[in-house]
Amino acid sequence: MSSESSTSSRSPFLDPRAWGAAPLPWAKAFGVGNGATAGAPAGWLADGAAGGPLGEYLLDSWQRSVLFLDILRQRGDEQEDITSRPQATVLTFDHEVLVSGRALPRPINYSLSRIVPPVGMEVDPRKRPVVVVDPRAGQGPGIGGFKAESEIGESLRNGHPVYFIGFAAKPEPEQTFLDVVEGQVSFFERIVEMHPDAPRPFAIGNCQAGYQTLMVAMLRPDLFGPCMVAGSPMSYWQGVHGKNPMRYSGGLLGGSWLTALVSDLGKGKFDGTWLILNFDALNPANWLWTKQYEVYSTVDTEGPRYLEFEKWWGDFITLNGTEIQFLVDEMFIGDKLTRNEVRSTDGKVFDLRNIVSPVIVFTSEGDNISPPPQTLGWILDLYKDVDDIRAEGRTIVYCMNQKVGHLAIFVSSKVGAKEDEEMVRLMDLIDCMPPGLYELVIEPATEAELKAEGAEGKTPWHSRFEARSLDDIRAYGRNSVEDDRAFAAVRRLSEINHSLYRTFLQPAVRALATPQFADLLFKVNPLRASYTAFADNNPFMKGVAKAADEVRKARKPASESNPFLVAEKAVSEQINTSLDGFREARDQWVEKAFFAIYGSPVLQGMLGLNLDEKVRQLPANSPQKEAFRAHKIEEFRARVAEGGFNAALVRAALYVISAVRSMDESAAKSLNNARKRLTQLSLDEFKGLVREQFYILLLERQAAVDAIAEMVSDPAQRQELVNTVAVIAAADGAYTQAERERVERLAALLSVAVPKPPVLALAAGAEGVRQIAPSSAY
Repeated sequence: MSSESSTSSRSPFLDPRAWGAAPLPWAKAFGVGNGATAGAPAGWLADGAAGGPLGEYLLDSWQRSVLFLDILRQRGDEQEDITSRPQATVLTFDHEVLVSGRALPRPINYSLSRIVPPVGMEVDPRKRPVVVVDPRAGQGPGIGGFKAESEIGESLRNGHPVYFIGFAAKPEPEQTFLDVVEGQVSFFERIVEMHPDAPRPFAIGNCQAGYQTLMVAMLRPDLFGPCMVAGSPMSYWQGVHGKNPMRYSGGLLGGSWLTALVSDLGKGKFDGTWLILNFDALNPANWLWTKQYEVYSTVDTEGPRYLEFEKWWGDFITLNGTEIQFLVDEMFIGDKLTRNEVRSTDGKVFDLRNIVSPVIVFTSEGDNISPPPQTLGWILDLYKDVDDIRAEGRTIVYCMNQKVGHLAIFVSSKVGAKEDEEMVRLMDLIDCMPPGLYELVIEPATEAELKAEGAEGKTPWHSRFEARSLDDIRAYGRNSVEDDRAFAAVRRLSEINHSLYRTFLQPAVRALATPQFADLLFKVNPLRASYTAFADNNPFMKGVAKAADEVRKARKPASESNPFLVAEKAVSEQINTSLDGFREARDQWVEKAFFAIYGSPVLQGMLGLNLDEKVRQLPANSPQKEAFRAHKIEEFRARVAEGGFNAALVRAALYVISAVRSMDESAAKSLNNARKRLTQLSLDEFKGLVREQFYILLLERQAAVDAIAEMVSDPAQRQELVNTVAVIAAADGAYTQAERERVERLAALLSVAVPKPPVLALAAGAEGVRQIAPSSAY
């Protein structure tokens, strides 16, 4: 076949003859194709190697450019398709809608769906249901079930019924944030009705859905089991200098008036792309260069992964202006949630202390959206010390990842296969833990631990619950009084500016913002335009798909050792480093400017803040609550010697386990197994008994231990109690000296034999004794 015929079917986009018949000016100089001309493209398109390393690189970079452009074209088409369908979702699991929020008295764009288990996977309706609540923070729905290795996937694999609370891309007219919170009560009522024989649901809220879900639990704590919040910034003011500058943005913009302006220009709708732009701007190197370059540089393999993520990232949604205004005023700039300053539509105070179930916080030191001071700071806002947490009967568990970013907390497959798996596996144990503050530490299981587990329930991870104090939370960072005063100044100035905007500018802006103008603003948004500009409906993109097909047939990647490819990567690194340097300089300027403005005594004095000695007060307990607490203390003290075998076993187990500052998951599981085998208690009865005996030990430890002899008089039961407690203590394969001493003391108190192997079949012997600091908890 002649050269003419071989190129006649080639796309004009690839055929250099379309650019003129003259020789390419650089071809001969670079030796590409022996002085290839536009009429002989084979020399430089199909045989770049003939031109040496430069020819190989030029061919490779040209082909990568065409393929990368095609990926952007697919991304644009994908974005236009999914945003044209308000009900579209990236949820990968089959599901059926059970309750639509549109049918509620106050309609909301949320719905409750049941996740249909994949073929071959069964769930037990008697197991605790798991409810995953999708975050609504700018992108489209479905991220909570974006991948098989996820909160949903792990729950299904463990046999739990799973439900998903998702949303549509467009809000219902007049829908407010409180409508969403209060409307979801009906979703949880439906789940509880469907599983009357199961424990209360395990609720998982990601990002914005975290504090939203906790607010639902504050209204109806009786509907909830453990509540997990992942990457949820509930104490938005908190942080440390030199890190996480997003908390300063509200102040540098003059408060929330700009949010109102954007909503008014959008005819009452707020474009979620502005929230995504805020996120992207935190890391300009990744946003402007690295994310795209990584796809371009590995274009042959990275396309599917990139498009999968961009399908969700580019699915922009809208919020009602009143919704986003509430969030900014009450949560972000106002920071009111953890100070009991937010009320429901009927006047109820949202108080986190109303949640009676355990609260689990999953956070990461690598998260620049919701860092640990913001995800854990609410604990310091609400409680004076750990005894205060215990007195409220609350169990708080946090799990710290050292490096993953905000999105990875609820998107990463690695997180799904580790933290999510452990949270789901341990949720029933966490529900039965004594009140207090704990850190869940997850480590790879040893070979011995894997063998000890047997075939059932085998997991590559081993977890333990370390007792923590509020000083451990403070160590992650906490505002000074001066910092809090600066943020209080932002809050006060925001209220003034918003009021001025509503009085003088808002009427004119709303009059000028026609539907056509609002639609135009949505379309020309720079982030949205970065998608639509490359879609097929752009005439300049015609022919890209065909060109990409031809490039794939003739694809010739440059070798990794190609000096020009090496230089390209070095240039990319330099660009990335330069943008990182810009980010660091910008963040430093932002922080200095923020405190220079809002830390000024003059401005604070003008705003009336120099009259308050402390601008951030802990929410106080009511006199009625204090009286109730005092009454309960006296009641527990009066019941030190009351109870039979069940109470004695739980008290003795807690006494021995408290010898160290950690509770291994094996010990917790062994205690729960003892409940099923010996005590015949229901889960709720057992939880109540654990809390009761914990308090009695906390108040009167010496008398409480001595009273065990009065509670169990039968010698056989006494021996069984001591044997069981010893096995619980040694359940993790180790038996500490402190635990051994307490078991021996119990045996002497009850006048029975000290348990020895094979009763302690799970003990590791002398070599398994752990060196763990004794606890002063009880």
